[in-house]
Amino acid sequence: MKLFVVDQSPVQGLPSDTTPTAITVDLARACDRLGYHRYWLAEHHNSVNFAGPCPEILVSHIASVTEHIRVGSGGVMLSHYSPYKIAEQFSMLETLYPGRIDLGIGRAPGGDELASYALAYPARPNSGNYPEQAWLLQGLLHNTLPDDHPYKTLQVMPGQPAAPQTWMLASGSGSSSLAGQLGMKMTLALFISPDPAPPSVIAEYQQAWRDAGHSGKPEANIAVAALCADSREEAEYLAAPSVYWKVKAFRHGIREVVKAPDEALRLKEQLSPADQDFFDAVLNSMVLGNEDECAETIVRIADQYQSNEVGVITVTHDYQHRLSSYERLASALL
Repeated sequence: MKLFVVDQSPVQGLPSDTTPTAITVDLARACDRLGYHRYWLAEHHNSVNFAGPCPEILVSHIASVTEHIRVGSGGVMLSHYSPYKIAEQFSMLETLYPGRIDLGIGRAPGGDELASYALAYPARPNSGNYPEQAWLLQGLLHNTLPDDHPYKTLQVMPGQPAAPQTWMLASGSGSSSLAGQLGMKMTLALFISPDPAPPSVIAEYQQAWRDAGHSGKPEANIAVAALCADSREEAEYLAAPSVYWKVKAFRHGIREVVKAPDEALRLKEQLSPADQDFFDAVLNSMVLGNEDECAETIVRIADQYQSNEVGVITVTHDYQHRLSSYERLASALL
């Protein structure tokens, strides 16, 4: 099995002399040594919790300070940007770090409405263009645009441009089918909702790939929320801050600074019964426990989705607990 990291560059609980970016670089170096296969940077805007507004810059730096691990975006929120510019950026990255760059794209805005308007200025946000943008991006990177397309003669880079692996992030059948139609690889995010998409979504992706007549083999992986500690009880305690944050963000649209574990558990008791049920549902959807428990659960989920590659997203209040979780998972599965 291959493991990879999805890093949102969380900012909470850091020493005053440490930046979230420095922590991201430190974790990437550690995961390179531990044998993780990929290291993906998420994109967020106008966030008090996540410090990764420009993954393409972090990708370049992390690739320069690691040796083996593939580095990429998980993902670039394409609706904000010109596909041509993204193609240029990641073709340059693949040229600088051949065989190590992944371009993951996503449909979500990665921020609030204000950030979306600021990113689109002086135009207006329009996420409805995402399928066409993704098609154009793939065509520019692989020189597959139709002969009569106005951008057919555009150069992404002079000479022989290098194309990164292209991945589409999906949480359901809409994006997964689009990924198959376009010939992109696909990551199914199982960590977003306590009711994740079923394994049939991957089958739909594979069928869409075959129906489109692409050569090669469709490739899909999955990503889960996980926290590995000495025991299930400790893992639940350390996961409480991110779970409480999801309750406030997903059910009430309130994006607060992630709390410490004790405070998160205290505040849970003040939630409505419906919110407490949602808290428990999110907690139970995570991979939690000691090394053996987490390894058993990850292998079971991977078998269920027929994937030999699993991404892990871990958010804790304290960085050392987060680093320890990735170390424990590596020792159990790599």
